[in-house]
Amino acid sequence: MAHQTPLGSSASHVSCLDLWREKNDQLVRQAKVAQDSSLPLRRQQLAQDALEGLRGLLCSLQGLPATVSVLPLELTVICNFITLRANLAQGFTEDLAQDIQQGLERVLETQGQLEARLEHELWGLWDAALRVSSLLPELLPALHHLAGLQAALWLTTNRFGDLTLLLQTLTVSQSSASEDMLLLLKSWRPPTEESDAPLTLQNARGLRDVLLTAFAYRQGLQELITGSLPKALSSLHEAASGLCPRSLLVQVYTALGTCLRKMGSPQRALLYLVAALKEGSTWGPPLLEASRLYQQLGNIAAEIESLELLVEALSITRIPEAHQLLIEVELLLPRPDPASPLHCGTQSQAKYLLASRCLQTGRAVDAAEHYLDLLALLLDGSEPKFSPPPCPPGPCVPELFLEAAAALIQAGRAQDALTVCEELLSRTSFLLPKRPRLWEDARRRTKESPHCSPWVSATHLLQGQAWVQLGAQKEAISEYSRCLELLFRATPKDKEQGPASICEQGCTSDMALQQLQTAALISRGLEWVALGQDTKALQDFLLSVQMCPGNQDASYHLLQTLRRLDRRDEATALWRRLEAQTELPQENTARSLPLYLETCLGWICPPDRETLREEFQTSETCDL
Repeated sequence: MAHQTPLGSSASHVSCLDLWREKNDQLVRQAKVAQDSSLPLRRQQLAQDALEGLRGLLCSLQGLPATVSVLPLELTVICNFITLRANLAQGFTEDLAQDIQQGLERVLETQGQLEARLEHELWGLWDAALRVSSLLPELLPALHHLAGLQAALWLTTNRFGDLTLLLQTLTVSQSSASEDMLLLLKSWRPPTEESDAPLTLQNARGLRDVLLTAFAYRQGLQELITGSLPKALSSLHEAASGLCPRSLLVQVYTALGTCLRKMGSPQRALLYLVAALKEGSTWGPPLLEASRLYQQLGNIAAEIESLELLVEALSITRIPEAHQLLIEVELLLPRPDPASPLHCGTQSQAKYLLASRCLQTGRAVDAAEHYLDLLALLLDGSEPKFSPPPCPPGPCVPELFLEAAAALIQAGRAQDALTVCEELLSRTSFLLPKRPRLWEDARRRTKESPHCSPWVSATHLLQGQAWVQLGAQKEAISEYSRCLELLFRATPKDKEQGPASICEQGCTSDMALQQLQTAALISRGLEWVALGQDTKALQDFLLSVQMCPGNQDASYHLLQTLRRLDRRDEATALWRRLEAQTELPQENTARSLPLYLETCLGWICPPDRETLREEFQTSETCDL
């Protein structure tokens, strides 16, 4: 009669342990086969099957009382399950923290600490479990592996205090008292696994290297944003020297380039940007940073070329690379922040940068084409979520129209500029009341922006300039007058309509409104001069000087008009005030103005200012 071994005997227990370990190893091999598969659907199915297999195995193990002999395998299965699940979900979820907690409770269960575990929060469980492991060294490798996953979870949820405490406990060297996370991660030495240990998808040492790289990069990027440049440089160098995949290395090298540019080392910065472009196909961030670098160096041609390449790069649809079925560095990084210097946005955002820089640097013909491309995207609805890049702050949609019109006028395409202006007016002018006293009531009845008046006023200013280019002076004067009418009837209560967006704050600031009024007055005055009506021109120039006393363009136009009217004493007095002003430091107001308004102010700048100064200096000398 054959001898039968009872189920509860030691021999049966060993046999089950071997079967469980064999099942774990088989599922790990299956996951690695999935990882190597070139067929996405087969890869996904194999990985999902392996995950379900690990889930079932874990249920079997945790359905029995916890024992020291089985616990290393059980903890390893938990680690493999969490690793695979986090990878397939591309992130850590709250229930994974529960899996970690259950593993710690099972460790305490082996020591009869069932009541104590209920009194602990997660950090307390870790403290108790690691104290237990000092008496049970066979648990150490698996427990350190689980600690690595806990560290990854706390890193992704920004629980840096708990993470520091955990690393201090895991680190037995002198650095354990330190709060420097990089130093703690470097000092952490997970125990080496035995050769016959259960297979793992990713061992504790590999996980530690991933954590080190991820934290160094996160810290370096944060230090770069806050301006701690030497610290950022050190942290980013640490990230670059670690377990850094090529896709992330592009980001790290780009951040190093940004850091060095801000530290005044453009040539070294350029070397890192070239290295970033060589590392992979994610060219957006290094190209955007290259444009900033060339702008800082004053190399306009190279800057524009970088932006053109950026637009082209962002138009290419990239097929994402298949992730390894491991905890990778990218999994531990926060979502891209639009405020980050590495955020390059969409193709249309890059196109806006290109268009605006072309307009600012005198490439009006190219700027006009780029702006028309953007408006086409906007008007046909192909990109309804269009928003220009936040760094530097881009315009809202009305200002995009205004910049486009300004670029078209600058490029000599006045008729196209009128078309763009008409389109903008059709979208905003219905918000304007028919009579001034209805202005506030009209605002209360609409959900649209209460700041549309400056945009509509600016549209009439640009229409006036377009008519000037077409030689229609009467139409130009009519548009300038309409612009001024809207501006003058806007009440001071406009500023009490609640919080405005960044764009609205820019277009409705006191300085912007003042400069807009001045531009309209000077523009209309210049048309009166062209029609030979110097008296009317004088009124506009006088008003422009009163509206904006520090505007020298207005003063010089007034000076010329006074000379033509032979009002010599007034001209001389104005001249002396101007000379006194030129000796004072001049405030640069252009930086705080919308781009379309900067462009408009450039059109009314007197071309012969220096000649006029020389004539007055000669006249003053002769009088003396």
